[in-house]
Amino acid sequence: MRGDSGLVVIEYGDYECPYCAKTDRLLAELPIRRVFRHFPVPSKHPRARALALAAEAASLQGRFWEMHDSLFGDQGHLDDPHLWERARSLGLDLERFEADRRSDAAEERVTRDFRSGVRAGVMSTPTLFVDGEAFPGVPERDLLERLRGR
Repeated sequence: MRGDSGLVVIEYGDYECPYCAKTDRLLAELPIRRVFRHFPVPSKHPRARALALAAEAASLQGRFWEMHDSLFGDQGHLDDPHLWERARSLGLDLERFEADRRSDAAEERVTRDFRSGVRAGVMSTPTLFVDGEAFPGVPERDLLERLRGR
C-alpha cells in the first residue's frame, strides 16, 4: 500500500502494459492509498508474469514499491539481465531474489491477485477500483479530479 489518504484505490495492472505505466504515473501524484494487484496478461505481454514474480521477490526483501516503480519507469528493458541489474541497484540479495521469484510464495501471490481480479470482473489493464466501483482503462480527468479532491 502506498499513500497517506484514507481513500484506498485498488489497481490491477500488468508491468508490460503501457497504459498501466501511464496510470501509475498519474496515481503517484494523488493523495490516495494505493493497493497494487497483479493482473498479468501473457497473451499480450509474454513477460508479464515473470515481472510480477520479480516484484513479489523484491517485496519479500521489503522493496516492492521500488521494484514496481523501476519496472513501470523503464518498460523497454524488462528481460532477466535488466531485472538482475534492477535488483542489484535496489540493494537486494541477488541469490535470494532469484530463489524468491521462482518460489511458491511469489507464484501464489500473483495467482491470488489474478483470480481476485477475475472474480471482480477485471477484463483489461489497468482497472482501478474506487469505493467498489470499477474504472477500466487510463483514468479520465473526472476520476482524477474526484481522487484529487477527497
